[in-house]
Amino acid sequence: MLIWRLVLVLGRRRSHTDMPTTADKPIYRVLGPLEVTGASGEECRIPRGRQQVVLGALLLEANRVVSTESLIDAIWGEEPPVTARTQVQTCISALRTSLAVIGEGARLVTREPGYVLEVSGDRLDAALFSRYRKEAHDAAQAGRLQEAAALTRRAADLWRGPALSGSRSDKLQSMAAQLDEYRLINLETYADMELRLGRHVQIVPELSALVAAYPLRETLRGRLMLALYRSGRQAEALEVFREGRTILVEQLGIEPGDQLRELESAILAGDPDLRLPGTEQDVTSVAEAPVRAPAAASEAALPPTRPGRGTPFQLPLDNADFTGRTQIVEAAQELLLAGGDGRPTPVAVLSGPSGVGKSTIAVHLGHRLVRDFPDGQLYCDLAGTEPSSATALDALGRFLRALGIPGAQIPGPIDERAEMYRSLLAGKRMLIVLDNASATQQVRLLLPGHGTSSVIVTGQSGITGLPGARFLYVDVCSRQEAIDMLAAVIGPARVAAEPEVAADLVRMVGRLPLALRIVAARLAARPNWSLMWMRDRLSDERHRLDELSHGELAIRSSIALTYDGLTGTGRRLLRLLSLEDCGSLPTWVAAALLDTDLFHAGDLLESLVDAQMLEVDSTALPSEPHYRLHSLVRLFAREERERHAADDGAEDALTRLVGGWLALADEAHRRLYGGDFTILHGDAPRWHLPEAQVDQLLRDPLAWLETERANLCHVVDLAAETGRAEACWDLAVTLVTMFESRCYFDDWQRTHERALAAASEAGLLRGRAAVMLSMSSLYLTRSQLTPARGALEPAQEAFEALGDTLGLALVRRNLAMLSQRQGDEPSALVLHRQAVADFQAVGDHVGQTNTLAHLARLALDQGRLDDAEELLDQAMDICRRTRNTRMEGQVRFVMSDLMQRRERYPEAEQLLRGVLDQVRSRGDIAGESRILHRLGSVNARLGRSAEAQRLLREVVAIRARTMDRVGAAEVRLELAQLEADHSGLSADIGFEPQGRTPLRH
Repeated sequence: MLIWRLVLVLGRRRSHTDMPTTADKPIYRVLGPLEVTGASGEECRIPRGRQQVVLGALLLEANRVVSTESLIDAIWGEEPPVTARTQVQTCISALRTSLAVIGEGARLVTREPGYVLEVSGDRLDAALFSRYRKEAHDAAQAGRLQEAAALTRRAADLWRGPALSGSRSDKLQSMAAQLDEYRLINLETYADMELRLGRHVQIVPELSALVAAYPLRETLRGRLMLALYRSGRQAEALEVFREGRTILVEQLGIEPGDQLRELESAILAGDPDLRLPGTEQDVTSVAEAPVRAPAAASEAALPPTRPGRGTPFQLPLDNADFTGRTQIVEAAQELLLAGGDGRPTPVAVLSGPSGVGKSTIAVHLGHRLVRDFPDGQLYCDLAGTEPSSATALDALGRFLRALGIPGAQIPGPIDERAEMYRSLLAGKRMLIVLDNASATQQVRLLLPGHGTSSVIVTGQSGITGLPGARFLYVDVCSRQEAIDMLAAVIGPARVAAEPEVAADLVRMVGRLPLALRIVAARLAARPNWSLMWMRDRLSDERHRLDELSHGELAIRSSIALTYDGLTGTGRRLLRLLSLEDCGSLPTWVAAALLDTDLFHAGDLLESLVDAQMLEVDSTALPSEPHYRLHSLVRLFAREERERHAADDGAEDALTRLVGGWLALADEAHRRLYGGDFTILHGDAPRWHLPEAQVDQLLRDPLAWLETERANLCHVVDLAAETGRAEACWDLAVTLVTMFESRCYFDDWQRTHERALAAASEAGLLRGRAAVMLSMSSLYLTRSQLTPARGALEPAQEAFEALGDTLGLALVRRNLAMLSQRQGDEPSALVLHRQAVADFQAVGDHVGQTNTLAHLARLALDQGRLDDAEELLDQAMDICRRTRNTRMEGQVRFVMSDLMQRRERYPEAEQLLRGVLDQVRSRGDIAGESRILHRLGSVNARLGRSAEAQRLLREVVAIRARTMDRVGAAEVRLELAQLEADHSGLSADIGFEPQGRTPLRH
């Protein structure tokens, strides 16, 4: 307590500002020993013991209803007397009498299921503390740092010691400890402001006292080191570091964190960045976050505002019945809102055992903080507990797409992706949620490089060494939180009818959220069951449930309770669902696994949802319900599947599952291309849904492929792992329809490498050749010409040996494009003509049209305009006869090039306008950029300088947004030339980007 008094004495030193200096005198004070005084200063004596505990609990939840059960828990903990409720009523009556002396008695109101103390914002010191900090935050954001520092100091001066010091209630002490944490964060913020304002000498004594009181708090130690260094006391600053290191090593066996070590190195090196900026005007505003104190009436909740149009908002839906978790939510929120320019990125790591609700809390926090992060929210389930966990490379690709970067612009190397990611986030106020992480390397490269954004990470263990991270342990619910959760699911009336039994249920499941939700779901599904009946059922397995708080075995026991209550078919379906490890399962998967109709499968899935064995995927399209199997439930289902392997027919079910995905991918390609064109298929078995249901799923085939991309890629792996090599290569090759259109080059390479290995191991000559052919298309797209030839030559040999005409046609088309890239136009011409003949022989009109368009482009490059026109007329005739609008768009674009070369600019413009509508409807940003570029050239030739400049500026904006800096610079140069000379643009601006040629549009 001696150190605390020193801290308080130093804390009451006012900064030199023009802010008011009169002490604040609220009626209710919890920031120190509990005190109550009247408006005129008269003391209101509250007897120590139960009355102070009850008043403290009511003040910490001011203006919120505090249930009687919660008050009982605060007074007596886990062993209340039989007369507890009566004694609480007596305490409430006595409190009203005491508060009536100062005119506050009527503010203590009875309201089901307990009591509420109505307190206006200026009457409670904790609420004032919150208000001053919010005002300080607003002032700092507006650049008024002097005022912000004074308000932060004013908030600090409200403290008289540890919150609710002297209380013997474990529950109140736990809640008060959170307030003490807020106080330290406030003092750290004040120290930051003083340092920015050049008051390093004045702040040293206070920081020294705080470091002595909290020797393990590295953030305070770092601020003291900086203050000493700026005061010309370099040796003392280094000694503060050495003392801190000794304490950490001796007491905890760990080294100081990265930030403290980097600060020591900077001090030793005399880093100029440690010096104070020259003037106060140089100081960037401190984005210090307001504290959410106990609900003060003056802090009316503002409705959250969603990010602007086009802003990423990837979070899943919030849990509608989220209850409790106040301390962990407030602590994380305080941390996440403490970022700002010049400060480290706040990283809140929610850790704890399985089933405690880490992901639920993270998502809830994200929704709660929507308006605090106006630039959006990124979310990625890293699936750390799953066998196929996501890598940082995968997550960076996902995030860059969400930030507006097309697949073609996303770098391959992970370091380049991370650099682009950090550049895009610089200066933005975004929240990044990294869910289910298992290791530091999954997360490190996903952290922003700028302190204006914040990060939430969830994981069980293994997340250590992250810069700026603070670990928040998520434990099981408190008893009251668990009872509130039960009431939220089954209804408060049932809980109120059997309160003692509800408390027993909470105790028997160890207050573990996962186990509690399972029990609650069974009760909700059976309204005729009493809580006592459920308690008796749990009592039959008491030996296992006693270990609920000790890890996986206990969780398995609680899952088994619900599993045993399922029908035989429901249990079998749950076991078979564990065959597929991907995250989100569409309804038809259950139909394939059971070989039944879709509606019966849907009913069974919903019964598993009702039993809380499955979750509805809220991020999926409403027209096609998807479901998620919790990782722990999947583990349990796998174990049960192994026990029932002979009965379940798992091998046949797996064949139907893979065949179902393959059949739908086939049909998606057919609907996009008008048939099985420019693609090779194997003879793996398919499982077909009824035509009407296929029509519903594939109304937009490319959108369906996009939605199910993760599942489809996973099934390629699943087929390889389970010895289904024929299906593996067939599906991988079919998915190029999506990979190419949406620039998913990483998926393209990963699935094909897996399929090539599977086909090679199984000795499938045609499958191996098909995969190598498809990989050559990827290499050509990436301008990797040597690997492209290395894949094409063995594929050609295989197709020749097999007598596969379609395979040879596709190989020759790609060899022709390769020869054209390498400047061998005669070879390209011969190969293209051979490919056209082969496509015609097998009736593949899409391949024929595509190759004719390439021949026309080759003719244009050689100046043979009449030949080009004849080839394009042939291609257009095929498109019209087959009604293939997709290929017609490609042909029209090449025709626009011909029209330009013949100076028929109005016709070129008309062709381009039509193609532009097509690419925009597909969401092809890169294609849109190229068409607008050519439209700019055409308008310049037509003498429409203003329109040409507008179009080119639009191109610059698109390329800048997608970080195509070279392309943007090229167009800026053209703009400058156009402004100087209206005829300065090149007549030929190609549709295809340098080094990339669309292969199967």
